[in-house]
Amino acid sequence: MRIAYLDCFAGISGDMFLGALVDAGVPLDVLQQATAALHLNASLRVETVDRSGISCTKVHVMEGETLADAEPQQQNSREGLTRQPQTQHLHKAGHVHTHDDEPATHSHSHGRSLSTIKALIHAAELADAVKQRAIHTFELLGQSEAKIHNVPVEEIHFHEVGAVDAIVDIVAASAGIHHLQIGAWYSSALNVGGGMVMCAHGTFPVPAPATADLLRGMPTYSAHIQKELVTPTGAAILRALEPAFGPQPAMQVEHIGYGAGTRNPKDFPNVLRLSIGESASPDHGETVTVLETALDDLSPQLIAHVAEAALAMGALDVMLTPVIMKKGRPGTLLTILCNELESAALQRLVLAETSTLGVRIRKDRRVVLERAHTMVHTPYGEIRIKVGSQAGEELNAAPEFEDCRAAAQIHNVPLKLVQQAAIAAYRS
Repeated sequence: MRIAYLDCFAGISGDMFLGALVDAGVPLDVLQQATAALHLNASLRVETVDRSGISCTKVHVMEGETLADAEPQQQNSREGLTRQPQTQHLHKAGHVHTHDDEPATHSHSHGRSLSTIKALIHAAELADAVKQRAIHTFELLGQSEAKIHNVPVEEIHFHEVGAVDAIVDIVAASAGIHHLQIGAWYSSALNVGGGMVMCAHGTFPVPAPATADLLRGMPTYSAHIQKELVTPTGAAILRALEPAFGPQPAMQVEHIGYGAGTRNPKDFPNVLRLSIGESASPDHGETVTVLETALDDLSPQLIAHVAEAALAMGALDVMLTPVIMKKGRPGTLLTILCNELESAALQRLVLAETSTLGVRIRKDRRVVLERAHTMVHTPYGEIRIKVGSQAGEELNAAPEFEDCRAAAQIHNVPLKLVQQAAIAAYRS
């Protein structure tokens, strides 16, 4: 199985991730075409730079330039960058959050709401998987900012200057991830840096509030440099990847890419390293966390509520199994599969919402197929087909149930007819 490992010893940002993708072999055209598909009058400029003696790739988002207008795409700069582009991120309407030691500023221009950003991505000529990942990443950003500001996520706006940077970073990153077709992502702990960062609402310790929220459950530390090393965009991209954290797994590395950060501090390589190769693990599996408890004194309505809530919080799967407990009591075995990042929150959900006094926790190995979606046209409308494959071989294909159910209701036909039509359209 093809896997990838991110070395975040100098943190992560959107431009560092793009640089690492390009340096590791993702064709620049993949990222440029995704950028052009947004019709934001923007393009990417790429150059080779030096970071503490390491040759790496720096990606700039050039606003106001189309791909045809952009400067030559590959430049060399062994002395490091002289231009310090300002990176701005999500913030409550009317404010801007700045990085790279730029002073906090206020903007009174009308920003793009999350729904506007999602509509922009939906309208772009991009693969469905790219759109879904980009939208999910923006939702993560929006949810964190909404939580920090205590406002509905619909009121969060992406301001004009920062919006183009953020949209291009996230959509281009999503296109690069899709191009790589990685079966499993892994990451080191994240060096968040240190010191203070200036935001529109004051000076905060690193990591900034939204970044800190996005990093919940991830292993982090502070070392080497008193600067902000993890940006909200970088944290959101990483969270959407849902990597397993720890040392680099056993793998046969084929490609290594170094993506440069904007700063070039002395004696500290401000880069993100991406290693890509084949897993050396014989079972090609992954580790998941299993939470389990047996309930014999709880209303079935509440058990169903907990199962739905667990899925909404990011559980990979939830199972309810009838069991016979002590004294012959019929009960329900609640089993939740999740990633380590969601484990703590799901444990609290079970302890708070059920009558149990404890939860069993274990690690299991599982083998999963690589998943992708494609759209088919049927007499009942467009239906998504979920395709499962391994090593390039398709092993499963099934229509999305909710798409079929909605179409059956609209056309007043049996659900099974819609499912059959979707499979027939896919096979043909």
